[in-house]
Amino acid sequence: MKLLRLIVLFTIMAFTTKTKTLVKPLKTKKSPTHSIESPNLKLPKIKIRDLNLFLEVVGQKESSNRYHVVNRFGYMGRYQFSIKTLKGLGIKTSKNEFISNPKLQDSAMILLLKHNKNRLKGVIDRYEGKYIKGILITESGMLAAAHLAGPNRVKRFLRKGKDFQDGFGTKMTSYLDQFSGYYLNLK
Repeated sequence: MKLLRLIVLFTIMAFTTKTKTLVKPLKTKKSPTHSIESPNLKLPKIKIRDLNLFLEVVGQKESSNRYHVVNRFGYMGRYQFSIKTLKGLGIKTSKNEFISNPKLQDSAMILLLKHNKNRLKGVIDRYEGKYIKGILITESGMLAAAHLAGPNRVKRFLRKGKDFQDGFGTKMTSYLDQFSGYYLNLK
């Protein structure tokens, strides 16, 4: 019984002891208000990786952004289109008309990106965000690779790991990697 009283007593003491405040609140005086001038800083320009930058970078890779160029294989303009690809998109034009019309070239590229996005929808949903052979797979990378090699070759790479290279030796995987991570907002 004595033991029980001691346990009760110690329990009560444990929960009712006063603790000492170790830190006292600081007393502060009101200071006068001062106006603060912001320094004259030059902020760095931030390039948003969007459709416009994507087109600029792809155009640079394909033709050094030259609208009037035709390569030795007959591919034309800023994005190096073939007449066959243009016809497949429903664009009926001649070589001279096409290379002299920058707006048509940019419109054709956007149309091709939308067309390829539709053709690759299933693999975009399945593979985006995964790594294959050390390459982060993204929608923009797949669409750039499809521009170089065609959507079926992109699918073959994603499913079987088989790469492709064009007549100049440019590998499709370099496009998957280099053009990865752009927000294209294609509908």
